[in-house]
Formats: sequence, C-alpha cells, structure tokens
Amino acid sequence: MLTPPEGVADADVLAAARWHWLDGALTAVHLPVGFGAHHWEVADDAGRRLFATLDALGERHSAESLEGAYAGAAALARAGLRAVWPSIPASSGTYTVPFGDGSPRPGRLSATGWLEGRTPTEAEAAAPGHVDEVLAVLEVLHGHPPPRGIPEWAPRVAADFPRRLRERAADPWTRGPFGEEARRAIVERLPDVERWTRRYLVLAEEAHRNRGDWVATHGEPHSANQVVTPDGLRLVDWESLALAPRERDLVDAVDSGAATADAVGAREQMLELFRLDWRLSEIDAYAAWFSGSHGRSGDDRTALGGLHEELRA
Repeated sequence: MLTPPEGVADADVLAAARWHWLDGALTAVHLPVGFGAHHWEVADDAGRRLFATLDALGERHSAESLEGAYAGAAALARAGLRAVWPSIPASSGTYTVPFGDGSPRPGRLSATGWLEGRTPTEAEAAAPGHVDEVLAVLEVLHGHPPPRGIPEWAPRVAADFPRRLRERAADPWTRGPFGEEARRAIVERLPDVERWTRRYLVLAEEAHRNRGDWVATHGEPHSANQVVTPDGLRLVDWESLALAPRERDLVDAVDSGAATADAVGAREQMLELFRLDWRLSEIDAYAAWFSGSHGRSGDDRTALGGLHEELRA
C-alpha cells in the first residue's frame, strides 16, 4: 500500500523482525509499493536486508490459508523452481507470524530475502521475449506437482452477493469523501452485477467438475509481481498461490494481447471465469472500503479508480 497502516508503527515491525528473522535488525522503513498488503524494508548494520509483508486476515485469507500459500511457495523453491522468490521461515519454523493481535485488523507478518532487481515497465512487460519468459515460468509451475497444503480456489462471492450489495448501497455512504460517488456508481451497475454473478457461479461449477485438471497457480503473475534480475525473472507475492484451473494465471496474458488463448492452450470459459472472479471480488472489496471510514489518501484514490475500472468492464 502507498500509505502506512493505521495503528502500526515501524518500531512494531522492527521488533517482530528482530524476534523472528533478523536479530540484529536496526531499521524498518515502510515502503509505498503494491496494493493490498503493506511492506517494509528491514536492515541491520552488516548490509543484510529483508522485505517484510503484513497481510490482513479476513475474507481473502485465514491464518491457515495464508501460511499454506507461503509454505507452498517455499516448497516450490526448494524443489528447484528458480522463478519462485519465497518467504523465509521465522524462528518458529512457520512462514507467517501473528501481528497486531487485539487490534481492529489483526494480520500475519512474513519476510523474504531482499531481491535485487526491478519491476518491468509496461513496454518491457509487453515485449515478446519477456512474455515468452513469463509463459515459460508459468508452464514449469503448472507442470510441477502442487505442494501439499496450499489453498484451493473457491468462488469469492456467493449467489447472495447482488442482494447483499443492493442492501449495502440502499443508504448513503457518508463515512468518507468518496462514499457517495462509489455508491452511485455501484447502484447504476447492479443489474450487471446480478448477471455477472449468475454467469460466474455457472462457470465455477464447470471448473469444479474438472477439478482433476487443477494445478498450482500463482494467481496474480502480472508485471507488478515480476522482478527482472541478472539471473532471470522472479515472481514475488505468493500469498495468492492456490490450486486452480491454469487459466487463473493466463487470463492477463490473453486479455492484454500478449498471447492468444489457442497459443497457451487456454479454455475460453475458464478465462471468462477468472475475469469475473477478479471483477466481482474487487467490487465486493471496494464496496466495503467506501461504505466504511476512508479519506483522501493515495490508496483511497487508487481504490476509487479501481472500482470505476471494474464497473466499466
């Protein structure tokens, strides 16, 4: 996230990092990167650095599913998948540790080693050579036996989602400056949300009928989760690792025009499923965001833009 989380001090992250990963750590600095989780650079005076991540618990993850995802990524890396940049175990042996217990939004803290490299630009990410490298990495991932204990994909909204959304949007959203703009935008597209949800659940049933074909998927292998290094491409942010149809990882490449469905062997119905999976879960998350207390931060503005983008789809 672009702004530090409320109620979390850098000193708290530093203390946790010292206890669990780097006992000589001297600094923990919040990094304004990514969207969804919070990140810090943790460093000692010997040049060692860690990339610490605070994931919130809630509808997307339980403590168990988050641990399963990060542990699964570590298992893939141990098995020789060089593109996987995994979390490192804490002193407890787990890959995530409790953080903020007793706070309004408890989460789990994890850490990876510091990765020297850079995120590709949009032009670089669209270059044929880079696309081929990403698809090759995904082919290896999808062809590897899924680690035991990783989360399994399931529909992220249920049949009652349109009704719940309609009820939530029935009264004005007055707890922040963008509430009413967001509410009106959602109300205007409620008939579409109903149609999208019906189609989504039909496709989800089709996916589950073919569960024997599911593979380990990263979930969000887009350019923001890619790091170009001197040793090749690395995929980061493995909290989204899950057993799922392989199209979960291919929809971005197809929709961006970087690859065709035929070229990557993707089924059109499963591509449609994961377009809707993203769209509906994002609308759900943004409805909670803007019906609640919020401000005018960079994160709030990014979220508002994200909501409008999903509703335009």
